[in-house]
Amino acid sequence: MSKRHWSSVQERGSYLGMQFLLAVYKLCGRKILWIFMFPVVFYFYISGKDSRRASYKYWQHLHNVDPSLPKPSFKVGLKHFCTFADSAFDKIDAWLGRITEAQLNYQNQHLFDELVARKQGAIFIGSHLGNLEVCRALGMRHTQSVINVLVFTHHAVEFNRTLQRINPNVSVNLIQVTEMGPDLAILLKSKVEQGEFIVIVGDRTSASSVGRVNYVEFLGEQAPFAQGPFILAALLECPIYWLFCMRNDGGYDVQFSHYSDGLALPRKTREHALSVIIQDYVNELQSVALRYPYQWFNFFDFWQRDESITRNEEK
Repeated sequence: MSKRHWSSVQERGSYLGMQFLLAVYKLCGRKILWIFMFPVVFYFYISGKDSRRASYKYWQHLHNVDPSLPKPSFKVGLKHFCTFADSAFDKIDAWLGRITEAQLNYQNQHLFDELVARKQGAIFIGSHLGNLEVCRALGMRHTQSVINVLVFTHHAVEFNRTLQRINPNVSVNLIQVTEMGPDLAILLKSKVEQGEFIVIVGDRTSASSVGRVNYVEFLGEQAPFAQGPFILAALLECPIYWLFCMRNDGGYDVQFSHYSDGLALPRKTREHALSVIIQDYVNELQSVALRYPYQWFNFFDFWQRDESITRNEEK
């Protein structure tokens, strides 16, 4: 498998193709949409060697940790790809307002309500496991709450701009990040102090800096996890929550759990303190992955050594 960084993997498909599928979806619904979608997904699955191998490796790890889960196979990998494709239309449903509170099974909704009531800013750490876009529904009851989502590639920004054209009335603050620097910390600190929320993922390594990772056992093998999101959480001096949103048969499971009222990274014990929080995050991530295995949407070699990965010069 080629040693490319996740941020250097080109998005496949075209804007016009996405617009066509979106039109079919809006007119005919998801069942009819899949008549058109399946050949597209099948083509990407057959032709996407690196992504297919990454999916296979992920399923190998899953099965080794929990033998009750399927062994990697052509059929399992194709279903994995189909689940990923379907998740894009969950995003669209979220932006169109088609997801109702009745479809959401909240875990600890009261924790979010309490934050809003106290006007307490916080940082929510999620992942590319499930669909964080649907977690916008957390704010359904509180339209005055402001959620800022940190994104790390222009692909995410462009996709969300496309979604915003669908429903211009929905406003989500997207902050494109190229580097975890002091300017970003100052900006986010001011937002937290105003009672706003910051959403960041903890399962992607830096697109520009090599080696700022901790290696933690994830699904039976050491994998690199970026230090940046957790250092940022400490700098913001605010409560930290884990946030996951997973599809279930009838809707979505929104898992929202309190981790800490604030992280301390003392200079003398900084590395140890970082390793503890990253390990806690990875434990939570693995627990969710084992329960919702098809909803893992990192289609690159997640376990490759960070220092051996080729990054793009331009971000």
